[in-house]
Amino acid sequence: MRKARKICVVTGSRAEYGLLFWLLREIQQDHDLELQLVVTGMHLAPEFGLTYRIIEEDGFCIEEKVDMLLSSDTPVGIAKSLGLGTISFADVFDRLKPDILVLLGDRYEILAAAQAALIANIPIAHLHGGEATEGAIDEAIRHSITKMSHLHFVAAEPYRKRVIQLGENPDRVINVGALGLDNIERLKLLERNEFEKSIQFKLGRVNFLVTYHPVTLGNHNPKYAIDQLLGALDDFPDAKVIFTRPNSDTNGRIIAQTIDEYAIKHPERVKVFTSLGQTKYLSAIKLTDVLIGNSSSGLIEVPVLGKPTVNLGDRQRGRLKTESVIDCQETKEEISASIRKALSPEFKILAKNVVSPYGKGGASVRIKEFLKDVELEGIIIKQFYDLQI
Repeated sequence: MRKARKICVVTGSRAEYGLLFWLLREIQQDHDLELQLVVTGMHLAPEFGLTYRIIEEDGFCIEEKVDMLLSSDTPVGIAKSLGLGTISFADVFDRLKPDILVLLGDRYEILAAAQAALIANIPIAHLHGGEATEGAIDEAIRHSITKMSHLHFVAAEPYRKRVIQLGENPDRVINVGALGLDNIERLKLLERNEFEKSIQFKLGRVNFLVTYHPVTLGNHNPKYAIDQLLGALDDFPDAKVIFTRPNSDTNGRIIAQTIDEYAIKHPERVKVFTSLGQTKYLSAIKLTDVLIGNSSSGLIEVPVLGKPTVNLGDRQRGRLKTESVIDCQETKEEISASIRKALSPEFKILAKNVVSPYGKGGASVRIKEFLKDVELEGIIIKQFYDLQI
């Protein structure tokens, strides 16, 4: 009988955990696999809701906690957190000795884990590589993790081609579709009255969901940008607005503080959440009229639920988008005009009929089966794959 293969999965944010949930469940329920779950980053921070508790409530055993967030969201503070995380992950991997490390995405917490695993000769399986977010430092982090990794599970065919273009062996680059679609396929979303009760907030005739994160590249003024967004929302005084707070990126606290101050001024129509969780977040998308912000969910999950997205600025520039995504610059006038377009009857019909480039769900099962059966002998040795031009 083959010894259970140890699959270590690292999660550092609420959004990332939501994407990983069904993969974690698939690994947990497979007797040929042993799940080693490591939490870090925002999961362990009180200001972000101590969301590791949600993970435990979901029935997962957390093997290790890596506390790496410093009380600073400056570039210096983030860089020091990265160093602290790398040191801590080195110790964790030495204790756990996983057969495969699974990492999703492009955040600096995940880069810390990748660096430690690379030195420890642990095979890395990277999820959602090959994507582009030209307005965020995540772009460089994502591609760096790709070059440290040995297996690649991408969300769309153009991303598969990009990972191969980065020199990765095509046999190890698999298009499984977007993990987030598994949540839409497998979760039971809330009806309006259930949702309102769960968040203690009444929806109105028109409702917005706002998810806005810092833009971490270029000379971007986060206070100016969030003020422009809030000014645009003032053009819709009858709309109810649900905010989710930003990630622990550079200047995230400035945005969070400004949103909180706005909510205090408009308690009757604005509600702010540190974390909604996947069921309530997807239910919010289903029950609101438009998602406004710069989250990747506006490009992946929102179109599948048949709703429009107003995508602000450059953070998601370069990602695949459907026709239901309205790109606009971060000025009050452009944001307001884009929201009006999204609310028009014609655009609502368009949004209900788009076809997602990210597949139809089922990514978690496909990834789990590949991790279970892949030959690990010699996988650490990588050769640069040259395109035949």
